[in-house]
Amino acid sequence: MKELKDLLFGVSIEQTYGSIDKQINKVAFDSRKVEPNTLFVAIEGDQSNGHDYIEDAIKKGATVILVSEKPKNTPQNISFIRVNDTRIALAVVADNYYDHPSRKLELVGVTGTNGKTTVASLCYELFTRLGYVVGLLSTVEIKFGSEVIPATHTTPDPLSINFHLDAMVRKGVSYCFMEVSSHGIDQGRIHGLQFKGGVFTNLTQDHLDYHETFASYRDTKKRFFDLLPKTAFCLVNLDDKNGAYMVQNTKANKKSFALENYADFRAQILEHQFTGMLLKVDDQEFWTQLLGAFNASNLLAVYAIASLLEKDQLEVLAGLSSLKNVSGRFETIQGPHGSLVIVDYAHTPDALKNVIKTINSVRTRNEKLITVVGCGGDRDQSKRPKMAAVAANLSDRVIFTSDNPRSEDPDQIIADMEAGVAPENYKKTLKVNDRKEAIKTACMLLEPKDVLLIAGKGHETYQEIKGVKTAFDDRKVVQEILLKLF
Repeated sequence: MKELKDLLFGVSIEQTYGSIDKQINKVAFDSRKVEPNTLFVAIEGDQSNGHDYIEDAIKKGATVILVSEKPKNTPQNISFIRVNDTRIALAVVADNYYDHPSRKLELVGVTGTNGKTTVASLCYELFTRLGYVVGLLSTVEIKFGSEVIPATHTTPDPLSINFHLDAMVRKGVSYCFMEVSSHGIDQGRIHGLQFKGGVFTNLTQDHLDYHETFASYRDTKKRFFDLLPKTAFCLVNLDDKNGAYMVQNTKANKKSFALENYADFRAQILEHQFTGMLLKVDDQEFWTQLLGAFNASNLLAVYAIASLLEKDQLEVLAGLSSLKNVSGRFETIQGPHGSLVIVDYAHTPDALKNVIKTINSVRTRNEKLITVVGCGGDRDQSKRPKMAAVAANLSDRVIFTSDNPRSEDPDQIIADMEAGVAPENYKKTLKVNDRKEAIKTACMLLEPKDVLLIAGKGHETYQEIKGVKTAFDDRKVVQEILLKLF
């Protein structure tokens, strides 16, 4: 049980109705999870408004309601706390409820359009190899100790974040690496967390269905760095023109990394092939199983993070050389007759371009590159023709198909994509609505030494159509097809 007044410490309260001398057993913002003596926080969401569920919460035992607008009916035995922003208030309450777990470990947040999952996950693997008990909050999974929990959001809600951080502290975790999404920043999910460091990977078009403009998307990312304390480090990628912009108003210790520009941490690709690449970092060479300039940048970021956390250079480089690709990121599967299948999460124009350019930089051009790609429904529509243009311009054959169409018509999504294909590339494109059939068609086109890229879903193990999620894993699907065909 917690004292209500303790949970409200730091909350900007505009008005109270009823006593704050109460004991609280639980905090919830979903009325279905309310129990007796719960503090219920009414959140105004995109799909529903928590204020509409106050009566349900009271019936289930909520004794305190945190609101942004006072309801008409206020039972005398129920306390109402009015604030300007219930999302921010929820984050403060969650931090108080779990006794500030982010202050009890070293928390590093990673933000950017691409590379968040890879950088955070590789940090987790590296620090684990260095002998630490480590935590991970990522798009793919939440990990600490022997616990592995599938993730539902890139950046969870404040209650979930603090719940997991508290569990990590109890398990002896000393470092936690966390993806920080633009949605998470904008919706106050990371408010109140104490970060040891913030990392910026890059910024390209994404989530404009939510942010509306690129400037708004960029400035939302920047807010993460604006709020970092003097005691934290701020590490940015200077190969991205937005890197310098991100640190303009930060109080944190500014550091940078880059492959192409002058920076505090630099790396050079000396050799690359489909089995990996040879990198040079701080005059030290090491081989990595990862491939591509984007992964060289990711590895450099990990190296820089470890250095800023005062880890031994040679131990870090040795650890980096043993790291493998993150699930669904440039994941390779051996195909028939020397062909290669690559499954990648690339779901933005820039990410797709990076992956295909990496493949083209290694292959001899005596073989074909076949790309299977789709775009998600109910998301930024403006990137669809751009992704199609990238695939058609840089591949020998392209099959447009479904990704996660969600509530949209898959044929319309594909039509939106096809609008970006130049006339001279029409002949190299196919349209196969069913994703499994598209992958099968691509496999049937494979000849010796060809490369097949299946892009867009990566680590995902489902496909969402008309609100229904069904099991679908690109990696398993292609392996099953290859076994049947060859």
